[in-house]
Amino acid sequence: MRRSHPIGLGLLLALAVPMTAPASAQTIASAVADPARPATDRDRDAERKPAEMLAFAGVKPGMVVVDLMPGGGYFTRLFSDAVGPSGRVIALVPDEVLKRSDRALTTINAVAAEPGRSNVTVQHNPLMASEPNNVADIIWTSQNYHDFHGMPGVDMVAFNKLMFRMLRPGGTYVVLDHAAAPGSGATHTNDLHRIDPATVRSEAEAAGFIFDGESKAVSNPADPHTAKVFDPSIRGHTDQFVYRFRKPGGKR
Repeated sequence: MRRSHPIGLGLLLALAVPMTAPASAQTIASAVADPARPATDRDRDAERKPAEMLAFAGVKPGMVVVDLMPGGGYFTRLFSDAVGPSGRVIALVPDEVLKRSDRALTTINAVAAEPGRSNVTVQHNPLMASEPNNVADIIWTSQNYHDFHGMPGVDMVAFNKLMFRMLRPGGTYVVLDHAAAPGSGATHTNDLHRIDPATVRSEAEAAGFIFDGESKAVSNPADPHTAKVFDPSIRGHTDQFVYRFRKPGGKR
């Protein structure tokens, strides 16, 4: 099994390959249709809208994509297909998660060891550890941003500034999460596992990011925003927001 290591300057610089042509609709469709994706992933496509998410994130062949807190590797596999053999996917698992259980690392290591996933590298590091600058084209985090609020020692503005520095000029930071009621801020990050989208935008912009758009592909206006996201009455159908932020500079 492929080993994981704390993320390092030499490795990231080695992975920092230049962007090339944009991914076509066919490239994205092929990534979604990859027969190597497990049935458990494909069964979730109706709710997770992978084609729309890849297109919204702007994934291109040859990119370096950081999949922050990759979970079971649902998006890791899709990114791996979309960036192709000239690109790289860094599946980054915060050490804070491993203090509770090493299952997250074991799971994503297994994904990276799958045939055809040689462009996936698993890394782990404390969430607030200093990272190399200007190495990633996209940082993606899905249904996890609210968790960062509950991690000891994590300051969200400083965290977002770290994400800002890791991205190349013109790079993209995409946050997908479960929406809390408007005006609730970060008060329901622990009990309901939700966060007010306005709070995410405010924190990212405070770090220097420019808001660059949102997707409604996984939204659900019928969600009353009062139930825990794991509650059977709403699980898999929560109101989710997808915000895209951009680091100034670079070519659009």
